[in-house]
Amino acid sequence: MTQHQMGFWSVVAVGIGGMVGGGIFAVLGLAVKVTQGGAPLAFGLAGILALFTAYSYANLSVSFPSRGGTVIFFNRAFGTGLFTGGMNILLWLSYIVMLSLYASAFGSYGATFFPESFQGWAKHLLISGIIVAITGLNLLSADLVGRAERWIVIFKLVILTLFVGMGCQGIQGKSIQPDTWASPLALVAGGMLIFLAYEGFELIANAAEDVKDPGRILPRAYYTAVGFVLILYVLIAMITVGTLSLSEIQAAHEYALAAAAKPFLGPEGFTLIAIAAMLSTASAINATLYGTSRLSYMIAKSGELPKILEKKVWNQPIEGLLITSTLTLVIANFFDLSGISTMGSSGFLIIFAAVNWANVKLHSQTRSHRWVSLIGAIASIAAVLVLLGQTAQTQPQNLWVVVIMVLTAFTLELIYRALKGRTLRLNQPPKSDP
Repeated sequence: MTQHQMGFWSVVAVGIGGMVGGGIFAVLGLAVKVTQGGAPLAFGLAGILALFTAYSYANLSVSFPSRGGTVIFFNRAFGTGLFTGGMNILLWLSYIVMLSLYASAFGSYGATFFPESFQGWAKHLLISGIIVAITGLNLLSADLVGRAERWIVIFKLVILTLFVGMGCQGIQGKSIQPDTWASPLALVAGGMLIFLAYEGFELIANAAEDVKDPGRILPRAYYTAVGFVLILYVLIAMITVGTLSLSEIQAAHEYALAAAAKPFLGPEGFTLIAIAAMLSTASAINATLYGTSRLSYMIAKSGELPKILEKKVWNQPIEGLLITSTLTLVIANFFDLSGISTMGSSGFLIIFAAVNWANVKLHSQTRSHRWVSLIGAIASIAAVLVLLGQTAQTQPQNLWVVVIMVLTAFTLELIYRALKGRTLRLNQPPKSDP
């Protein structure tokens, strides 16, 4: 069997599975809380920005296929300086925030099965339990949950398709009229706050080495995956705001998708969505934890993180796995959903701005239209500024969390290079492990 085996639909499945991993279950209620009846438009705006960035990823993936994905793109475009190191550490931290989001959603949906008086404790017990359990699975057998991933993806897509098919019949048009929308600034800020629901398409870049015909398959796979999820998210948002009152959604914002299913699918629909959310977020935690621990390994191998993170035991990057899990436990348990979403979306918007700019710099090698990526880069930066500006007005404490996260990434890189004097080994991308 040759190495390059993935066909078009397999690659599309990677992108869809990455995006519909757990984000929509976690951020739907938050989107409605911020944008009100304009939630469908907010998801559409975020999806359009994702399509611009997918253009850059598609061209970079074809030109530089590697399991290193984004890490390699930064190396090729920006060399081995502080910027590359800081951005790669920011990428690692952003994935840790995504893990926290998934764990928080798992706990929120799982807590609905407990008596109301115990739901607060149940949520944190479930958050901690799933992180510890998935960490243990990765230590014992990294592909144990991965074997069931295809069936979990199919199950959740079937459930969401059922949700859309049944829910479209009960939409109240007046609930999504422009007079129900939040202000234009809040709509844009809300769209960017939930941008992390789209970030998973970049996982396609990590599979580029294993694609049969990258030049033909990868661009179509990126656009198909993002386009499908964009339509799916807009429909889900329309059904949610069209079947529940804003007060009902705000009261159940941490498990809004299950609450939205209740009017037309009954209590059984609520239970079904809650189970789908728990399965989906658990599988997303497994896939993201597996990838993030290996990302820390690759960054360390390149000289941007301590050498101890290069160590492997039982072919596993144990230190990276345990550090990632510990940070996830802290963030998931001590930050609320809004804070986690602000951190995650800001981190990935900054990273995607840099990826778009990387393709602008490398357009002659990637044979792409640099103006498309330039629009993507400018739009990503503008989106970050709008998101942070709105956050400064509404939840200033979350603004400082984002600033600290970004400063931490570059400070760690600066201090580490100054103390250790370790040279970056990125001129030749590190060989990916089998």
